[in-house]
Amino acid sequence: MKTDIHKEQGQEISGTPVVEAMNVSKRFRSAEGTFVRALDTVSLPVRRGRFTTLLGPSGCGKTTLLRTIGGFEEPDEGSILIDGADMTFKPPYERPVNTVFQQYALFPHLTIAGNVAYGLEIAGVAKAEIRRRVEEALQLVRLEGFGDRRIGQLSGGQQQRVALARSLVLKPKILLLDEPLAALDRKLRKEMQIELKNLQHEIGIAFLCVTHDQEEALSMSDTVVVMNAGRVEQTGSPREIYDRPASRFVAQFVGEASVLPCKAGEAEGSGRRLVLSGGETLVTADADVPDSDNLSAIIRPERLSLAKDGNTLPTIAATVRDSTYLGDKIRIEVVIAANETMVALIDGQSEPPAPGSKVTLAYDPAHVRVVSA
Repeated sequence: MKTDIHKEQGQEISGTPVVEAMNVSKRFRSAEGTFVRALDTVSLPVRRGRFTTLLGPSGCGKTTLLRTIGGFEEPDEGSILIDGADMTFKPPYERPVNTVFQQYALFPHLTIAGNVAYGLEIAGVAKAEIRRRVEEALQLVRLEGFGDRRIGQLSGGQQQRVALARSLVLKPKILLLDEPLAALDRKLRKEMQIELKNLQHEIGIAFLCVTHDQEEALSMSDTVVVMNAGRVEQTGSPREIYDRPASRFVAQFVGEASVLPCKAGEAEGSGRRLVLSGGETLVTADADVPDSDNLSAIIRPERLSLAKDGNTLPTIAATVRDSTYLGDKIRIEVVIAANETMVALIDGQSEPPAPGSKVTLAYDPAHVRVVSA
């Protein structure tokens, strides 16, 4: 049975922007007195009904962008539109958004129900309406029957759900999450990734989440926005970000990848041959390789395998530098000519090749990505 939260929020047209950051720039003064550009003309639409994640290393600007959308920071340039209205200089309490912070900021002196009801009470909602909406919100986050308990009686995952309920009970247009799982242990974190994604699908409103955890971003998101040095490097689905990285940075930050300097060679079928710095060649199925001597070939470790008898795929010869047993897989690090390093993940049932041994790695040209170096 759907609650009012589902009804009112689920009527939004999925896919259209609920938030638009337009050419947003933000600078901060460093301890040395110089200015550091945290955001550099960032433009980003956040779609309705989608789980969007801002992913990047510390200092890349992702939290500053989230805080600018939430109204906790004002941009030096650019504008923030929410539901089509200019909210650039509106305070947080005048924006139809809510934020769940890394430290949940729950009130220990209040009950669970009291925490969830707090925003409604400040807004002057009638008591009967507050009781009804609090019950709905607790049911939504699977905490029905917990209303009379205190914060100190809950686990970390349960406290996070209270923080979610407190934000969702106000029926925001978008929910902002600032590293919401960072305080949880690894096992609980994985469980909550699934719960967050299921909750977002169930409610149907947009979630905008900040994280530096690649696995978290890939597992929860409909859209991943990779940020670096105050700019958006790439926006796409998790599969697009992982399989077709737009830059060396994205390839190396999201998962593991072998990134090899190369130049464009002759045509090879519908694709192209790539000449590596040591003279070896790789074949890519990418038909749009530019005529350039300054390229990078990218291939993920799981796309490489030890060539077997009868292999029909292209190969590259290498020398094993190291191998690490990972259970179902063995990670091998190899060296090709010009001392370039590649990494492969092979079947854990195989006998790991010894350091110094010669191997031949096979690959599918469809999995070789080429970007400008």
